[in-house]
Amino acid sequence: MGRAAGMLRGEGLTQQATYVELFLDLVLVFALNRLVAWSVPGFAADTLAQSWANIGKTVLLFLPLMWLWTTTTHVTARFDPQRAGIQLVVLGTCVGMLLMGTTLHTAYDSGALMFAVVFVAVQVTRVAGLCIGLRPHRLHRLYARALVWFSLAGIWWIVGAVLGGAAQIACWTAAVMLDLGGARLGWPVPGIGRAQSTTWQVGGHHMADRQQQLLLIALGESVLAVGVTYTTRPGTRYEVAGLLIAFATTVLLWRIYFYKAGLLLTQAVDTAADRAAWGRKTGLAHLLMVAGILATSIGHEVVQYHPTPTTLPSWLAMIIGGPALFVAARARLEHLVFARVSRRRLAGITALAATTPVLRHTTPLVAAATATAVLLAIAALDARHAASRPPETAAPPH
Repeated sequence: MGRAAGMLRGEGLTQQATYVELFLDLVLVFALNRLVAWSVPGFAADTLAQSWANIGKTVLLFLPLMWLWTTTTHVTARFDPQRAGIQLVVLGTCVGMLLMGTTLHTAYDSGALMFAVVFVAVQVTRVAGLCIGLRPHRLHRLYARALVWFSLAGIWWIVGAVLGGAAQIACWTAAVMLDLGGARLGWPVPGIGRAQSTTWQVGGHHMADRQQQLLLIALGESVLAVGVTYTTRPGTRYEVAGLLIAFATTVLLWRIYFYKAGLLLTQAVDTAADRAAWGRKTGLAHLLMVAGILATSIGHEVVQYHPTPTTLPSWLAMIIGGPALFVAARARLEHLVFARVSRRRLAGITALAATTPVLRHTTPLVAAATATAVLLAIAALDARHAASRPPETAAPPH
């Protein structure tokens, strides 16, 4: 019991991310960048159905990457990341995420088995290691249950990779549902029960801090992606305008997130009535915001590569839908932190939706500029609202 308890975070341990955790973030930036690079050519498909299918395939690759980062964050929030064993867990995850990132461009072809095997190996081996290291601590049962669910989902990951084609997509969809659904249910196993406690109850401040950093990671990838693409383009006024619009959009997304719900996230942990439920909801909100940022990044890549007189619906799903998804998820986070949703967020989503039919008949650059203008209006109204009122404090709903 003493050895197992020594792995846990002490009360006086800093809640800030350690250097090894920040190293994981760097690898995630690489993986997300590779995902964007893989996804963009799919939007040049000959048929509309192929373009929409490309969006679904992108989501199916995005979720395991984020699940790997999320489960690692749960480990470092519960256990002392300065211990050698926990650092090995994080570094092993870094290796796995690196390999997954290098195989993303062939994940639906020759690299499918490599992608699946690496993901399953990382998930299963580290949970198995924690099961062994935690005996006879009560948390041993928690990770034993998780091991059962991860192994079951792993079968679907590997079978899908072997079968390929439509069967691969079906099997991987089932695997994602098992991974996420099992965690939501507390990994119930007959004879063992289900998990009763969550990491948010013991390491809420660390989890909140890591979610803030996750948003910055996603925003950093957005800048990296469009910057790399710009260096390969002719450098005309169209490309320069696309680059500037992409950067301005990234800045505005950063501003909207941190005003003020994102900034007060760690404070809200202390006042949440049910940390476990509140943490699950904020985790989902951040996942959707990252998805929105990633979609926006893909949209800016499309702008650079397709200076066409009209904009396809699947392109608008990224250029306009990405910012709209981000603002909607950010509105959800605002409700979780302040128990309210400002009309500025709702008006912004409405404006983005209302302009979509018209933007179908404009260039992708005009569509991107329209999204930026809406985000600028939200940020400006936020600043005006803050100037006329005293500083707010977190007040989550009860």
